[in-house]
Amino acid sequence: MNLRRASDVSVPSLSVVLPCLNEADTVGLCVETAQAICLRHGIPHEVIVADNGSTDGSVEIANACRARVVHVEKRGYGHALQAGIAASQGEYIVMGDADDSYDFRVIPHFFDAMTSGCEYVQGCRLPSGGGRILPGAMHWSHRYIGNPLFSRMAQSMLHVPFHDVYCGIRGFTKRFYDQLHLHAGGMEFAIEMVVQASNQHTKTSEIAVTLRPDGRKAHGPHLRTIRDGCRTLSYLVDAWRKRSKSRSATRTPSLPNSQSS
Repeated sequence: MNLRRASDVSVPSLSVVLPCLNEADTVGLCVETAQAICLRHGIPHEVIVADNGSTDGSVEIANACRARVVHVEKRGYGHALQAGIAASQGEYIVMGDADDSYDFRVIPHFFDAMTSGCEYVQGCRLPSGGGRILPGAMHWSHRYIGNPLFSRMAQSMLHVPFHDVYCGIRGFTKRFYDQLHLHAGGMEFAIEMVVQASNQHTKTSEIAVTLRPDGRKAHGPHLRTIRDGCRTLSYLVDAWRKRSKSRSATRTPSLPNSQSS
């Protein structure tokens, strides 16, 4: 098999998009792992680092690793991903966090699912969907309360077919993403994406992944439990209300029974 470097491919098949905010400890390893596994599997690719204003050398590291850096002025996880995806050239996209909590050697599994006909492929860290969370990888309140609760709410209220709605690694076709018209700028972007994807009634898949402790030393997670939890709850309730209102509006009103004179 003739393996090619990302710079040798004029139009990549796969774009790997990494949102980044001061991830100097890990962004280089994430970029290199993604590049290496794509090369090993012969996948024409590009790696995009959507940088959200890093001041710790993350941009320089990403450039040194031959990633394509997209500078995103508007702060927020969702804003970074939207800009990175908009700049992508691949027909298929895999997004993943730049903190080394996901093993990017699973990228070919997402790519294979998409090239086999799935428009959207969701990762799953939770045991309920076959995933694994290694010791120290997730705070107990997120592992046993937040993520399972929001995932069950999305399943029951909005018929989302996934076990882990907040998993940070997922794949989708560029054509399908463009149909979603996503707007959330913060962490709730992850919830908005799975809800909108489930609304499309297209072929989806779920891939079990392992979450490991992230490799950052300079700072902790960007997630803010109370703030982002409230935003997620608000989005889910609002989406449920809109869906209920839409269904009520489409029901045909019953006519009164006519009686013969």
